[in-house]
Amino acid sequence: MADTVLVAYGTTNGSTEEIAEAVAGTLREGGLTARTLPARDVTSVASYDAVVVGGGLYAGRWHKDARRFVRRHREELAHRPVWLFSSGPLDSSAADRDIPAVRGVQRTMNRLDVQGHITFGGCLKEGAKGRIAKMIVSSGKGGDYRDFGAIEEWAKGIAKALTRE
Repeated sequence: MADTVLVAYGTTNGSTEEIAEAVAGTLREGGLTARTLPARDVTSVASYDAVVVGGGLYAGRWHKDARRFVRRHREELAHRPVWLFSSGPLDSSAADRDIPAVRGVQRTMNRLDVQGHITFGGCLKEGAKGRIAKMIVSSGKGGDYRDFGAIEEWAKGIAKALTRE
């Protein structure tokens, strides 16, 4: 049984961090010890029994901190259960259907034999960092499309998988 889980994330405007916190909270409710950390701050995953990695999607690519995290810790990740999530669509598409992983995330899934991946809706609000993000918000195409009920259900599945091992 795994009982210590790292939830690492790559985010620019904080939306993916909030999803990571929700995942960790649900894992704790499921009896696990869960810690959230920015992916760029993780120096080792050796003390964790399982890892969840999340990254915001930007122009069809996973956040650079999430990409670098899986590259940097590939050896250690290969020896423990790993789940991945992406956040990004600024519409209801993630709630309407299963969105396949982007190519780079799919490669990671294949290399690490991950337990699962899901794409959640994203969030982009007034005050977002970055020129393109500001343009999206000012054009009226921002908003919060995260479904915290779906996030909780997905995390419950992880907790169940880890507590029955």
